[in-house]
Amino acid sequence: MSVSLEDIRAAAATLHGQVVDTPCLHSRTLSEITGAEIHLKFENHQFTASFKERGALNKLASLAPGAARRGVIACSAGNHAQGVAYHAARLGIPATIVMPRHTPFVKVEHTRRHGAEVILHGENFDEAKAHSLALAESRGLTLVHPYDDERVIAGQGTIALEMLRERPELDLLLVPVGGGGLIAGMATAAKAVKPAIEVMGVQTARFPSMHHALRGTPAVFGASTIAEGIAVKEPGRLTREIAARLVSDVALVDEGDIEQAIVLLLEIEKTVVEGAGAASLAAILREPARFRGRRVGLVLTGGNIDPLVLSEIIERGMVRAGRLARVRVEVRDLPGALAKVTACIAELNANIEEVHHQRAFTHLAVQNAEVDLVLKTRSHEHVGEIVAALAAAGFAARVRTFDE
Repeated sequence: MSVSLEDIRAAAATLHGQVVDTPCLHSRTLSEITGAEIHLKFENHQFTASFKERGALNKLASLAPGAARRGVIACSAGNHAQGVAYHAARLGIPATIVMPRHTPFVKVEHTRRHGAEVILHGENFDEAKAHSLALAESRGLTLVHPYDDERVIAGQGTIALEMLRERPELDLLLVPVGGGGLIAGMATAAKAVKPAIEVMGVQTARFPSMHHALRGTPAVFGASTIAEGIAVKEPGRLTREIAARLVSDVALVDEGDIEQAIVLLLEIEKTVVEGAGAASLAAILREPARFRGRRVGLVLTGGNIDPLVLSEIIERGMVRAGRLARVRVEVRDLPGALAKVTACIAELNANIEEVHHQRAFTHLAVQNAEVDLVLKTRSHEHVGEIVAALAAAGFAARVRTFDE
């Protein structure tokens, strides 16, 4: 059995009025930055802040009364868990969720808040999945698979129907890929409605499972990724078959690309996305020439990111943009020396955030010191002006790099 356009249209009817028909909006600023015409599908506006509600609800709504009474079980790094837990509670279906032990705290708590039993097990998704399969059998529960299920795939495919209804001019859909449920459903719907459209996937280079599965080459995986929502080592059987027929390619992005995309979406679109949700924009930022001139639809798949992680990403983004800089200055260890340095910086309208005065751990001569300054600046050019001004005032100064 596979998934058809009729299945996806039936899912759309099931979901109508029960999930948000999220906006698909043109981003003028991101289009100007990248050279592509970018349209954003804001699935982070769903109640649980993720597209996963669609497939979860479509599956739950299909259960026979006896199966619904016994309950369901799901394995998820977070977003599928919340979708299952939320809609199971709405429908009066008992839900058990198995999550990897290191799932972000915000996702665990949100899942529990919806009334599900949460079991933390395993170091990664695959270990948690094996435990959920064992529990499903021992407890007689129905498994709501996060991606390799016809009903789940059909539910996710409703996103493409909505996007092409609002933006029929799109010629490329760029879709984050973990296990492949989203891209399988969207590709099925999009290629049926508009055969000429291209559907391309995006994965993190640390978890390139579908990328290599479509090429028949072995994959090497990293220990972790900021895009934990798509950190899947083995794509589904159904999803891989659909992707092989309908998906043109799966691009790979690095962690820094995803961080940059998160910051841009926050700063330009005023929207919060998690790592997986920023992967599509990250692909365009990484290879702008590949997408220049294309009318591209991006799915912002989710917004469940730990606030502490987000704050770190923002700070690193400010460093990349030259709006936060570390400058090391050599000074004579005498009264008034530091005041002259700070006065020079103040004249150039930079703000000093941190000061570290180093006397012992340095190779400078005695009675000399190194001062490390963390500065709020406007740009890389502004940082260069500050270093030049310090040099003109008689101070040896340089910008400290990430590697130091």
